[in-house]
This record gives sequence, structure tokens and C-alpha cells, in this order.
Amino acid sequence: MSGIWRKTVSVAALGLMAFGVSGIASAQSSQGGQSQPPAQQGDKPKPDVTPLTIEAAPVNAEEDATYKAFQALPTSDLPKKIQGGEEFLQKYPESRYKSAVLGILTASYFQTGNLQKMREYGEKEVALQPNDVSTLAMLGQGLSRGARGATPDAAQMLTKAEQYSKQAIEITPTIPKPDGMTDEAFAVAKNQTLAMAHSGLGLVYVKHGKFAEAIIELEQSIKVDPTGDPVNFYLLGVANRNQSHFDDAVTAFNKCAAIAGSLQGVCKGQAEDTKKQSLTQLSAPK
Repeated sequence: MSGIWRKTVSVAALGLMAFGVSGIASAQSSQGGQSQPPAQQGDKPKPDVTPLTIEAAPVNAEEDATYKAFQALPTSDLPKKIQGGEEFLQKYPESRYKSAVLGILTASYFQTGNLQKMREYGEKEVALQPNDVSTLAMLGQGLSRGARGATPDAAQMLTKAEQYSKQAIEITPTIPKPDGMTDEAFAVAKNQTLAMAHSGLGLVYVKHGKFAEAIIELEQSIKVDPTGDPVNFYLLGVANRNQSHFDDAVTAFNKCAAIAGSLQGVCKGQAEDTKKQSLTQLSAPK
């Protein structure tokens, strides 16, 4: 278990907002009538976390130097980071650093919104490291947000998203704290992972019309995410509105509207529409 988070954990937080919530409307009931929000593209970046580094000894000096050069590439320049990672894997396809590089490429493509590449590298990584919870959580959230009605394999993507999210939720609490890492940094790393995983599972449930289950997952995601993801507040509003929990829906939409980004106008409108709906329809008991 000590090698689960071998790569830098800050990578897991590179792009929690990388994909939009397009396609959510198809999962909503006709009663609510929510409009589809614009795609989310990194409105609120996540903070970096102290690295969890457990690296194997280098195979040779050249490979070690190349890997260190790749590590040194700034995550602020994602095209260069991606290029460096792909070049490393081409040169050292069976490197003992392969898992770490795959994880970083997964997160980098997540941040750039390239779902196909994120999935490609992420699934290679979990094939090598089935308990890599940060990659599992990214796949869960990324695939759930990327599965749209027009996507040819949207149903399969949602099935995979549910699987990966549940795995991350199950495994993350069992991971021991690595030596040399503070309790605070470890707690942040785990919470970021769980926030992504619960968010991904919650969106799967929204798209399947399982709004009661979605509320549970989205509330849990919001609880452990200290920075706040407007997409989750929007989805929580959608789920509560479809359950006729109008007051809770308005609260969630207002919290979404209070966060700067492309969902502000959408959430403000949804809050107003939900208030009007509550005047003509009875609220359901929780």
C-alpha cells in the first residue's frame, strides 16, 4: 500500500474543474426544466499539496536525470509538461518511473480538457497501479463530466466513472500516511481525492435520474472540499429541485452563483426559477 501515491499528489488537484457539465439536462426531469450550463474550464484552480514521494532507485544515471528534468518542468506550462512526459515514455517505455509519469500525464490532460488522452493515460496507470486513488478519482470525475448525450460510448463512460469513483472512495481511507508527511498535508490530499470521487459518483447518479443518491454523494464531496466547486453546488441544486427540496435547491444554486465563473449566471437563474416553482408546488419531506 505504501506505493499508492508514488507521484506528486498536487497532480491530483491540477484540474478538478477541467470538464463542463454539458449533458446534465438530459438527466433532469421535465418538472424542473433546468437549463444546461456552459462548459466549465478551470474556473477555480486547486491549491498544490505537499508531494507524496516514494520513488524506486533509478535504472541508470541518464534515465534518472531525464526523469528529474521532467519533474522540474512547471505545471503552469501544461503543453511542455505533456510533451516532456510523452517523450520520456517514448524513450523509456518500461521505466520504473512509468507509473509516476502516467499519473502526471493523466492530470495534465484532465486540466487541458482532453478527455480522450486523460482516459488513455489514466487507464494505463490504474492497470499498473490499481490502487492509485488520485488517478481513480480523476477518471471518475472526468468521465462523468465528459459523458454527454452525443458521445458514442457515453453509457460505458458512466459505468466506468461509477466504478472508478467507488474504488477511490473505498480505498482512500485505508491509505497509511507516508513517512515525512504532515498530518495536515495528508488530510488535504485525501480530501481532495474523496471530493473528486464523490463528485464523479454524484454526477453519475444525476445523469441516471437517481437524485436521492446524488444528493448524498454531492453533499459529501462539498463537505470534504475546502475550496468549493461550483459544479457540485449546481448539481446539488439540480438533484434537490428534482426531489422537490426547493429550499435546499435554492441554497445550493445561490452558493454556486456566489463563486466567480461561467456558472454564476446559470445558477442565479436557477435559484430564481426554483423560488417561483416552490410557490406553486409542495415541497417533499426529506
